[in-house]
Amino acid sequence: MKVWLRRTHLVLALVSGLFIVSLSISGSLLIFAKDIQAFINPNFWLVTLDKTQQQPLALSELIQHIELVSDAPIKVIEQAEDPQRIWLVSLANNDYLNINPYSGKVVLKHQFYDTFYGFIMSWHRWLLYQTTTKATPLRVLISLASLMLIIEILIGGYLWLKPKKPLKRLNIKWRSKTKVLLYQLHTTLGVFACIPLILIAFTGMTFHWQSATKQVVEWLSFSKVENHNFQHEPLDKQQGYSLDKAYQSAQLALPEGKVYRIYLPKSSEQPLALRIKMPNESHANSWSWADPNSGEVLGSFDASKTSIATKVWNFKYKFHIGDFIAWPIKVLWLLLSLLPSFFVISGIYLWLKRKQK
Repeated sequence: MKVWLRRTHLVLALVSGLFIVSLSISGSLLIFAKDIQAFINPNFWLVTLDKTQQQPLALSELIQHIELVSDAPIKVIEQAEDPQRIWLVSLANNDYLNINPYSGKVVLKHQFYDTFYGFIMSWHRWLLYQTTTKATPLRVLISLASLMLIIEILIGGYLWLKPKKPLKRLNIKWRSKTKVLLYQLHTTLGVFACIPLILIAFTGMTFHWQSATKQVVEWLSFSKVENHNFQHEPLDKQQGYSLDKAYQSAQLALPEGKVYRIYLPKSSEQPLALRIKMPNESHANSWSWADPNSGEVLGSFDASKTSIATKVWNFKYKFHIGDFIAWPIKVLWLLLSLLPSFFVISGIYLWLKRKQK
């Protein structure tokens, strides 16, 4: 049994090693990718505040500034949590605009995946390959590599537990020979990092295998993942179309929350939608809707008051990228994201040394 597991452990590393290393390196870069691109080109990604710039412009004013330079309808306006960062505007033709929310000045027009952050994200999620129809067929390989990493960690954990007194083997002697030192690091780091690495790999799989991973979350939490069930009939167009009034009403529907994204109506028959982050949420998963004609609130969904499964499911993104509690978590996640590369390289090195012997 032990020999068979060792061989399985090795074969999985050889088969998935390149993909795991790719995930490891791109994932570590992705943690600080937005900060890196802001550091390289601050004029495009940061806002210089002064005493006259206290509040962002009204929604209608922002739209007027955007329409002066855009040649397509506005789909989404994404607000930044940091007041010193630009806001991101998504257009119907898939172009993106970086806009200063205090002055309305558009500082950059670009394709999302042409930016440093977008490039690293496409590398991490689908190995940079997209078809002419924007399909990402290699995404499944990334999910398979994440699954193999989980299996590798479980097998490694069993191999560590099988002999007697496993805790005594969690010892790193820094003056040991290279082969022995790598084996000690491989084992000890693998044991201490096994749970967070399994969870990071699992949350990464949720972006592709949503249905299956959601069932796992529901089964473990004994509850169901809840989604908003907002539906509406075509709205009646009235005189006095006002996005500002609708925005204020939708915001007041969840007054304790902070607006994350603004989904503009494609026509006067559709509502204005706000995606909102409530105080008890790690990421914005709450919603409110308002009639852009009358300004009346049409509905709201507070995701912070939902089931355990919903809260766990909604936490997956922030957990995956280590963006919660405080910045030291990001540093820890950076180290954790590099560990799979170390495990693959050190594991193959140890195998080659045994083969030579």
